[in-house]
Amino acid sequence: MSGHWGEGKLKILVVDDEDAIADTLGLILSSRGYEARIAGSAEDAIEGFSDWRPDLAILDVVLPGMNGVDLAVILRTSHPACRILLFSGHPSVGGILDRAKRDGHNFEILAKPVHPSIMLNAVSRMLSSEQVVLRSA
Repeated sequence: MSGHWGEGKLKILVVDDEDAIADTLGLILSSRGYEARIAGSAEDAIEGFSDWRPDLAILDVVLPGMNGVDLAVILRTSHPACRILLFSGHPSVGGILDRAKRDGHNFEILAKPVHPSIMLNAVSRMLSSEQVVLRSA
C-alpha cells in the first residue's frame, strides 16, 4: 500500500484493554471502510506501530501499564501526522490530561460510553481531507 492519504484505506488504531469495546469499535470502523487494528495495551500498540502507521489512533486513557495519554505523546512524537482521539470512562483522568497540556500536548477526549454515531462523527472530522497530513512513504 502506498504511503499517501487517499490511496487505499485510512488506517485506525484502537487501543483499549476492554476486549468488547475494542472489538466492537474495530468492527464498526471496518464496516465503514477503514483499516482498523486493535491493541489491548499501550505496549502492544507501540510494538505494532513500528511497521504499521495509523492515520488516527483511538486510545483509552486508562490502560494497564502505560496510560493512553503517555502513549499519545509517544505516537505524536514518532509519527506527527497521526491524529489522536482519547476516550475514557474514568472521571479521574483530568490530572493526566493537565500534565500533557502543560507539556504542550492537547488531545481531544470523548467520555465512555460513547455512542457509535458520536465516535464515527469524531473520526470523520479528524480524518477529513483538511486535517490529514500526507504521510511519507
